[in-house]
Amino acid sequence: MAGDAFRQVMRHAGEVAGQPLSVNFAGEDPVYPSCIRAADAAAGALGAASAMAQEVGADRGLPRQSVTVSTRAAAASLLGFLHMRVGGNMVLPPSMANPTIGIYRAGCGRYIHLHGGFPHLRDGILRLLDCENDETSVADAVSKWDAVALEDALAYMNLCGAAVRTRTEWADHQQGQLLAAAPLVDLVRIGDAPAQELPPSPQRPLEKLRVLDLTRVLAGPTCGRTLASHGADVLRLGAAHLPTIEPFVMDTGHGKRFATLDFGIKEDAETLKDLAGKASIFVQGYRPGAFERHGLGPLHLAELRPGIIYVSVSCYGHDGPMSSRAGWEQLAQSASGMARLHSDETVASGEDPTLFPAAATDYTTGYLAAFGALAALRRQQREGGSWHVRVSLSRTAMWMMDLGAVDHRKAVPITEEDLGDMRDTRDTPFGEMQFLRPADMLSHTPPFWELPPSPMGSSNPAWR
Repeated sequence: MAGDAFRQVMRHAGEVAGQPLSVNFAGEDPVYPSCIRAADAAAGALGAASAMAQEVGADRGLPRQSVTVSTRAAAASLLGFLHMRVGGNMVLPPSMANPTIGIYRAGCGRYIHLHGGFPHLRDGILRLLDCENDETSVADAVSKWDAVALEDALAYMNLCGAAVRTRTEWADHQQGQLLAAAPLVDLVRIGDAPAQELPPSPQRPLEKLRVLDLTRVLAGPTCGRTLASHGADVLRLGAAHLPTIEPFVMDTGHGKRFATLDFGIKEDAETLKDLAGKASIFVQGYRPGAFERHGLGPLHLAELRPGIIYVSVSCYGHDGPMSSRAGWEQLAQSASGMARLHSDETVASGEDPTLFPAAATDYTTGYLAAFGALAALRRQQREGGSWHVRVSLSRTAMWMMDLGAVDHRKAVPITEEDLGDMRDTRDTPFGEMQFLRPADMLSHTPPFWELPPSPMGSSNPAWR
């Protein structure tokens, strides 16, 4: 089934899909105890990104290569931050002990997933609910609300939460209908520009490809990390006043430099525009419309840097009534019906719905974004133009469900012995780190990360 998922993704590349020597997938679902084919989806998406990197390398004079993806390693990557060790210890996100993150039963009998993953989101949810920061108080407060009314109230306050819907309820919702009609990976030409080529004769497929990474948490940063694994020069930028989640910075920071820049400050905005003017790919993971207000939307950058590939990662898609809402992995699962489908059997027995037990839409959407960026790059090299690549967590969740169900009773979970075979060890600014190496393999230029992950502000906001 990973091969089927791969072919579905590659259709979005059209005439620039190319043909590696071969694409092989080792292993199959089920890996996690779920009916959702998350391992196959992740492997297929990563395989498509790897195949496109191979094509870019072949365009530049590298030999054509075969691509191999370990489906089990791709499945493990969906919990990459949990499988990481620093100084021999796990590094857990603080949000794992946060009462404002979780599924609660509303007064209408339906459920809602709250997400106060950053301090300002947590505090805002507690103010809206007028309750204390403990699970009992939050549950009691939520029980006084209708689930959809609370979802809307949270959105109005720029807070995060999603009613837990079934697939049918999502299919009946305007946002679900818009996403169902949208491509999984949407490539849109947004301006005219001459075709541009990368320098020939590289050592690695994406060598000298400059990628500006303005993303947070997991999905967007995974896109840049995937491109870096094939040699791209990835510069991540973040504002010092915005909170980060350190295990996620560690897990998605491989191969990147990380500089501090606040595009809300005039001087920093000018620096950002100068950097973007010299980049080939610009990746951002903020809610739709946020960058346009600062003159950094796709049309702005297409004018500033004709030929740019602009990648947008969102939770609910880029059009429709929910598109402007911020979101997280858990909310995409909840809204789209994925969480409800995953827990159908337990809900039928009277238990509460639960999430798929990994950040499946986050990491897989990151792989899809990397694929889309490279597919758009190849189209730019052939057709010219500037391009906008659009992916979303909720659309990825819908695709995963569309792949069909698998028997969760046959799951073969990842073991510590498996992880030992999947990990590498290196010194980093955070300490000695054990981490999952890339789950894909090219026969001539195996993917790897030249740089270790580093803290925000450890590099200058400048190209090498």
